[in-house]
Amino acid sequence: MPVFTTYDGTELAYRAEGEGEPLVCLPGGAMRASRYLGDLGGLSAGRRLILLDLRGTGDSAAPADESTYRVDHQVADVEALRLHLGLERMDVLAHSAAGNLALLYAAAHPERVRRLVLVTPTAWAVDLGPTPEESLEAVRSRAGREPYDTAIAAYERLWKAGGDPSPEDRSRAMVLAYGRWDDRARAHLAASDDERNQTAALVFAGPGAFDPPATRAALRRFDGETLVLAGELDGYPTVAVAAALAGLLPRGTVDVQPAAAHFPWLDDAERFATRVERFLATGA
Repeated sequence: MPVFTTYDGTELAYRAEGEGEPLVCLPGGAMRASRYLGDLGGLSAGRRLILLDLRGTGDSAAPADESTYRVDHQVADVEALRLHLGLERMDVLAHSAAGNLALLYAAAHPERVRRLVLVTPTAWAVDLGPTPEESLEAVRSRAGREPYDTAIAAYERLWKAGGDPSPEDRSRAMVLAYGRWDDRARAHLAASDDERNQTAALVFAGPGAFDPPATRAALRRFDGETLVLAGELDGYPTVAVAAALAGLLPRGTVDVQPAAAHFPWLDDAERFATRVERFLATGA
């Protein structure tokens, strides 16, 4: 895999797939290696995907200072990647927790992002998120058959547990992250523990990572087009949170993928890739 050296001397790796205009892809998790993104439902057919392994994940080196796992420090890693690629402006796609990294990058370097795709993003950076009731309402729409009834019960216990959920309930609830619970979804979930840096994940959104009023103010100056793509069945973020995030951005739009949850490129690859490519090509 290609590597480059970022601001503090840490060597970061990325995977390049496909041909065409580059699309920088930031993985979520938080802090999960980029391989879980695959080729984003075939998006590599028309774009050259630059899939970054965040520091301490995948083939990227761990930093000497673990405090730099905090997401605001990783903004400089994205800028180092841009410089390494020799891009004046770039298109960026971010999934889930990496939505925060992309928002912070766009706030810090608005002139460097042409178009931004936020796929089922969390938006702690701008203090947006569903209430427990809103999140539960979204996942309860799937009640009435297994494995969803068991998963919904576990999801309810997660909210009640607050910061101390059981690993068993977390695992059971993850069924709800997939629009279809099939062999591909099972394999995708089974790989997640090995692909995720748990130490880094605990630091990612730690104290001091976010200043929502300042980030909101900076994003008002961001003139790049933004697509916020939500899954109809996703409980975090909900469709309403995705719409609110799009509304914060001067040129933001929301699109809801039917029958999809947190990984929409797995639920309907053709629909996902077609929608994202259209946005990247036209801004609409």
